[in-house]
Amino acid sequence: MKKRYFLGTIAVAAATLAAGTALAQDNNKFKIGLIIPMTGQQASTGRQIEAAARLYMAQNGDTVAGKKIELIVKDDVATPDVTKRLAQELVVNEKINVMAGFGVTPAALAAAPIATQSKTPLVVMAAATSSITEASPYVVRTSFTLPQASVAMADWAPKNGIKKVVTLVSDYGPGIDAERYFKDRLLFNGGQVVESLRVPLRSPDFAPFLQKVRDIKPDALFVFVPSGAGAAVMKQFLERGMDKAGIKLIGTGDLTDDDQLNDMGDGALGVVTSHHYSAFHPSPMNKKFVEAFEKANKGMRPNFMAVGGYDGMRVIYEALRATKGQGGGEALLAAMKGQIFESPRGPMFIDAQTRDVVHNMYLRKVERKNGQLYNVEFDVIKDMKDPGKSK
Repeated sequence: MKKRYFLGTIAVAAATLAAGTALAQDNNKFKIGLIIPMTGQQASTGRQIEAAARLYMAQNGDTVAGKKIELIVKDDVATPDVTKRLAQELVVNEKINVMAGFGVTPAALAAAPIATQSKTPLVVMAAATSSITEASPYVVRTSFTLPQASVAMADWAPKNGIKKVVTLVSDYGPGIDAERYFKDRLLFNGGQVVESLRVPLRSPDFAPFLQKVRDIKPDALFVFVPSGAGAAVMKQFLERGMDKAGIKLIGTGDLTDDDQLNDMGDGALGVVTSHHYSAFHPSPMNKKFVEAFEKANKGMRPNFMAVGGYDGMRVIYEALRATKGQGGGEALLAAMKGQIFESPRGPMFIDAQTRDVVHNMYLRKVERKNGQLYNVEFDVIKDMKDPGKSK
C-alpha cells in the first residue's frame, strides 16, 4: 500500500510539474491568430497577407519583450460563419493574444463581438468598409477605407474632363461605401453619376453591366471590386471595346491590383486609380520591402493587402514591446493607438480616437516601367483621415 501511495504521489507531482512547465511555456508565448481567406475567390488576399506577416517576422525576429511570437494561420474562405467559429476557437482553445487578418468586411464584422467579449485586440489588415472600427472598441485597422480612395478619385476626375460617370461596384459594404462617397463628392465637385450599378459579390458576371455602360456612353466608368476581381473587369471592358468608344476606366486601386497587373496586358495602360499603396512607390523603404518580398515569395509582387499585413505586424510587435510583454488586451490596445511610423506605403499613423489608419492617398496611372506594368504615382493627398468618420 505504502509503495502504491508513494508511486501515486510521484505521478501526481510529475503531472503537476508537467502542467506547470506547459503553463510557463505558454506564458512565454505570444499568439497571433491570423484569420484570412486562403482558398476561394479571395485566396490572393490571404496569400499576400500571410507572406507579408512571415516576412516581417523573418526581418524582425520571433521574440519580442521575452515572448516567443507564434503565428496561427486559419483559412476562413471569406465566409462570416466560418470566421466567427475560428475566432471563438482561437480565443477559447488557443488563448490567442491578438486576432488579425480579415480579408473581407463581413468576416471582420463577424469576429468583432468576440473581440469585445474577450477583450482581444483585432487588427484589420484588409477589410475596408468605414464602419468596421465602430463594430468593436478593440478593432484597429492597418489597411485603408473605401471612402478615402473614393473621395480622392472624385476630386481628381472633374478636374480632368470627367463629368458624367457610371459607378460599378460589388454589392457589399465596401462597394456601397465606394459608390456613396464617390457619388457625393463628384456631385459636390459639379459632376454627375448617371447610373449606379451593383454586381453580386459571389460569382459575379460583369458582362451585362458593362454592356449597359457602353449603351449609356459616360465619360468614365468608376469601378470598385475586391482584390482579385479587377482582371475580369479589365478583360471584359476591353473585349467590349469600351476604351475605343471613349469611355475612360477609373476606380480605387483594387481595380489595378499589383498582384495581377502584369497579367492584364497593355489594355490596362493609362488607367487612373486612387490608393494608398503601389509596389512602385519610390521611397527607399518600399524598394527594400518589394525586393525582400519578391525574393521570399518566388517573384510574387506585393500588393496593398501585403502592406496591410506587414504594417499590422509592426503595430502588434510595437504594442508588445511597449507593454514589456506584460500587457493584456487593454494594455496592448492602448499601445496600438496613436502609433506613428514610416510604412512601405509612406508615412502613416493609427488615429488614437477612431483606431483607424491615417495615410497618404495617391493618384496613380498604369505605365510600363522596366518592362513591367506598374501603378505610377503622379499626385498625393497627404495624411488623409477616413471621410466616413467625419460625419
